[in-house]
Amino acid sequence: MKAAVVVFPGSNCDRDLADAFRQAGADVAMVWHKDSTLPEGVDVVGIPGGFSFGDYLRCGAIAARSPITAAVIDHARRGGYALGICNGFQVLTETGVLPGVLMRNAGLKFICKSVDLVVETCESAFTSGYDRGQKISVPVAHHDGNYVADDGLVGQLKAENRIAFTYARDINGSAARIAGVLSENRRVLGMMPHPERAAEPAHGGTDGAALFRSLVDALVRA
Repeated sequence: MKAAVVVFPGSNCDRDLADAFRQAGADVAMVWHKDSTLPEGVDVVGIPGGFSFGDYLRCGAIAARSPITAAVIDHARRGGYALGICNGFQVLTETGVLPGVLMRNAGLKFICKSVDLVVETCESAFTSGYDRGQKISVPVAHHDGNYVADDGLVGQLKAENRIAFTYARDINGSAARIAGVLSENRRVLGMMPHPERAAEPAHGGTDGAALFRSLVDALVRA
């Protein structure tokens, strides 16, 4: 199984994400944002956290217009898998691959700590390694993690079982405490918390590892 991790100027979680994929058994290629194509045979694209282009204009807005992002959009539209974490989630919403908008936290403060998440669905390749309703502990590190969606969109996401994770308690003002959402075909996941920072014992917790293992296992079986 082959994964590609995109690197933008200002990415700071790209190596962490690559390591998490490797530990789950994937071959990983690092892809620079100025590249116009993904490596041949890529199964999943990882868009890491950080501060792409310094978060100028809007978080993820400039990265959403980088040459490689057009290839990522095409990959997703053809049914390829993609995982956007933190800034990567912001990029995916800026491109329209995922619905909603990430705005400044309700308290207007940067939040950096481990938080409890609730697994809302196990019906995806990303979350099949968990049980529905399971609580996991995963770090967050964001200033613009407030997921904004109107009642209609929230209702649609709930009806289609596309809310992957919620915060166990409100930390940033996100609608319905949403921490991660799936695309319509369930092959793209965007989430603000960092599972790659909870993927091995040295991190102080391993609750994020199951996400990478279940994704790699699903793609190997496909």
